[in-house]
Amino acid sequence: MQTIRFTKMQGAGNDYVYVNCMEKKIENANETARRISDRHFGVGSDGLVLICPSDKADFRMDMYNSDGTQAEMCGNASRCVGKYVHDKGLTDKTVFTLETLAGIKTLELTLDEQGETAAVRVNMGAPELVPKKIPIDAEGDRFVDMPVDVDGKEWRITGVSMGNPHAVTFIDDVDGLDIEKTGPGFENHMMFPNRINTEFAKIIDRDRIKMRVWERGAGETLACGTGACATLVAATLCGLVEGEADLELRGGTLHIKWDREDNNVYMTGPAEFVFEGEITL
Repeated sequence: MQTIRFTKMQGAGNDYVYVNCMEKKIENANETARRISDRHFGVGSDGLVLICPSDKADFRMDMYNSDGTQAEMCGNASRCVGKYVHDKGLTDKTVFTLETLAGIKTLELTLDEQGETAAVRVNMGAPELVPKKIPIDAEGDRFVDMPVDVDGKEWRITGVSMGNPHAVTFIDDVDGLDIEKTGPGFENHMMFPNRINTEFAKIIDRDRIKMRVWERGAGETLACGTGACATLVAATLCGLVEGEADLELRGGTLHIKWDREDNNVYMTGPAEFVFEGEITL
């Protein structure tokens, strides 16, 4: 049995349970994530995020999906970590670094008149486009607008890694998609050896993209920061946008920019506290 003090936060509707582990570790994090994420018997969330000390950056983020599997990175979660550590007094910096399994990310905070975090800009790093490094079981230097058969239907797929693997497909009807039926076929397709996060996106105009996301280990979520970044990169590679756009997700809007000069992707969006409490598991 362990009693855990937690904070529920959300970024564009992508909700996680956050735990301050700067001084005390969580035991059996995989099982803890699975139980605490349960929306009927736990707190209810897309997963668990542990805020830990780091010998490489200002802080470290360890995150777990709702099924207990560990994830490399989550853009929405990183923004929430930024708000958490600043607004709860763990740091007075407005620019600091965060260690993740996908590398060290730099966070820049925008403060409101009360000195609290209003928005967070994250340097998500360079997109990985080589199929074997995403990973996708395909040859070549890029996997852009390629045909893939999923459950007997052909889809045009662009592969991008933002520290975790994404398959992006552009469709005409995002709202009418039966994602509960379609998502698992992508996630567990034989071409994706580590499974895959899938973004179903519609180009509204050159500055706006509407998308839904099926996350491996979590199912459909209201938002996915790395998925929004991957979608912007894929849309740019396919000539559909100019390298910068607002990504409209079910939980809110994220502004994504792919700076082609430094080859980094920048994500700006909200982060909010929901509630706090204790749970004994």
